[in-house]
Amino acid sequence: MSWLTNFVRPKIRALVRKAEVPDNLWDKCGACGQMIFHRELEANLRVCPHCGHHMRVGVKRRLELLFDGGTYERAELPAVPLDPLRFRDRKKYTERLKEAQAKTEEQDAIVVASGTIGGLKVVAAAFNFDFMGGSMGVAVGEGLVKAAEIAVRERAAMIAIPASGGARMQEGILSLMQMPRSVIAVDRVKEAGLPFIVLLTDPTTGGVSASFAMLGDIHISEPGAVIGFAGARVIEETIREKLPEGFQRAEYLLDHGIVDLVIARKDLPTELARIIGLLTKQVPGAVVPAPPSAGGNSGGK
Repeated sequence: MSWLTNFVRPKIRALVRKAEVPDNLWDKCGACGQMIFHRELEANLRVCPHCGHHMRVGVKRRLELLFDGGTYERAELPAVPLDPLRFRDRKKYTERLKEAQAKTEEQDAIVVASGTIGGLKVVAAAFNFDFMGGSMGVAVGEGLVKAAEIAVRERAAMIAIPASGGARMQEGILSLMQMPRSVIAVDRVKEAGLPFIVLLTDPTTGGVSASFAMLGDIHISEPGAVIGFAGARVIEETIREKLPEGFQRAEYLLDHGIVDLVIARKDLPTELARIIGLLTKQVPGAVVPAPPSAGGNSGGK
């Protein structure tokens, strides 16, 4: 009995046991439902090869894809009070911040970076949706102001890349105050005669879309991005009408004059270089592609 239990049974189980497959080898497209091998998806810049659906990409990888050679210099952002209102819902706000910081290895929901696109100087203020839904609090407001200051000082174009659910409720009125602050920051860039370009990504909503995100000299969007203020369901319940097909999607906004261009992710660096060159009366050079992703900065789906 011992021989059967200790030797024969494990051998049989080993023969019939299913091979364990890591659960991170495949991604499912949220649009067409196709399963995509993760290396194929990363090689295609997290765009579904079957239907062209643009999945969300992490902030670090997005900056790598935009800047020449995937290299850029990050700006150190000013320190801000962590919990000015001592807010608490199910958890303390300080606990939520610590969880988001541990998850993303970032201090808050914005990254300010400078570098070149097609050889032209650019300062980018990119939102990190993985950090509390990219919500805009005091730290994000400080980041936008910092990006504007660097752009003016360096005589560089400024690109805002929102990916946000809106204002950060845990900071109350202080969060809402970042809307006029961001508008003032944009005005400083424009007064200096420098381009301010907004690259709208999925999603761009709430107080972000109601402030700086709609003040660009040029508004570019990735295909299929959700862009709006209130959610579609809230609007339908308010006006008691069915919304048009594709409402608040990039293509709908393009047709109605709110978005200027809808550009595929792979073409963004080249098109941005061309647009910045036209606005600054410079001749862009060749865009240097970023190195292949190692898989660590791809972000959420």
